Amino acid sequence: MQRKTYAVIDGNILTKNVEEIRKKYPDYQYYFGVVKNNAYHHGMKSVLDLIRGGINYLAVSSLEEAISVRKYTTDTPVLCLEPISLDLIMDAINKDITITIDSLEYTKKLLSLDLFSTLKVHLAIDSGMHRLGFYTKKELNEAYNLLKEQKNIIIEGIYSHFATSGVMDPYYDQQVKTFLAITEDIPLTEIPIVHFGRSLSLVNHEKLSFCNGIRLGIIMYGFSQSRKDGKSLQSKLRIWKRKYLQKKYHCSKTVLENDLSLQTAMSLYSEVISTRPVHKGDVVGYTTYKVEEDGYILTLPVGYADGVTKEYRYVYINDEYKKIVSDCMDMILVFSKNNIPVGTKVEIFGNHIKIKTLCSFLKTNAYHLFNQISNRVLRIHIKDEEKEEIFY
Repeated sequence: MQRKTYAVIDGNILTKNVEEIRKKYPDYQYYFGVVKNNAYHHGMKSVLDLIRGGINYLAVSSLEEAISVRKYTTDTPVLCLEPISLDLIMDAINKDITITIDSLEYTKKLLSLDLFSTLKVHLAIDSGMHRLGFYTKKELNEAYNLLKEQKNIIIEGIYSHFATSGVMDPYYDQQVKTFLAITEDIPLTEIPIVHFGRSLSLVNHEKLSFCNGIRLGIIMYGFSQSRKDGKSLQSKLRIWKRKYLQKKYHCSKTVLENDLSLQTAMSLYSEVISTRPVHKGDVVGYTTYKVEEDGYILTLPVGYADGVTKEYRYVYINDEYKKIVSDCMDMILVFSKNNIPVGTKVEIFGNHIKIKTLCSFLKTNAYHLFNQISNRVLRIHIKDEEKEEIFY
């Protein structure tokens, strides 16, 4: 390791998280592990840990991501959620990648190709998110009938995606109704995999009777999505509002709290590479901070190019929280009353600085935070007693 900034990915935690999820929600046949964008920046080697825990299908955004998954597993099915360019269809076939078909136009172009090998496809339905998918019954029926006639094409799955948790709005239930309306003429029971959901819909709603698959995203990486109401006035108002809207929109049964015991698998560390005394009134960094008392400025080799900014507020060094006072592309500057030796390990987030706390500081969510940690940060992947350093 040269640059002393690195993320630790605990594969054992990822495995335990999936085991816990499957134990709590055992009624699905297919558990899709969504590993888009380098497994939410945990690194594609994490797919092995997820598979160990019980993930039996993987989902990615692009063909490039699917091919990178194939470096770690050759037999676990992989679904590409975006329609791939048809000039790359043989790459998908050669790597045994399942593709998404989202329109009649795409279907006809696909069928104009001479396919001499078997291709597995899933049909995407636009049930209300208006991103991808068939949005009329007529076009879906025509595409389905055309595909069914092809001996080299297997219609393995059909799916949609929720735009909302549906806890306080009518859109979850509307999307379910729209999906069933669009697929009304399609024999869903004859399609091997019907998957419709995400982490929130898994924990907030009962299993849909026509689905045998669920897609898992952020929940695998340590976020149970459990929401507990407090006793403050603000909480009481929130409860009143939720009950009012649920009654107004006739929302289906929802569950806010769950007892999933999950842990975050990623932690981020750096070290002190420079320390220098400063005095009250000195200006630090790009004239962004004026020193309020005598002390020391510690320089760490991690910056906004890595996804870490002064909005993180604090780091944890030697059992103390130290304030971040300035950031640069490649470094952050930290104030300390006492001198800290060069080479001292620093926690950016981990056991003492929780990701949920950082999300509140950054006014964001774990999805964004994870994906802001750039690939130039070394990943140290842990499995049992083994450690492997990986640059992605």
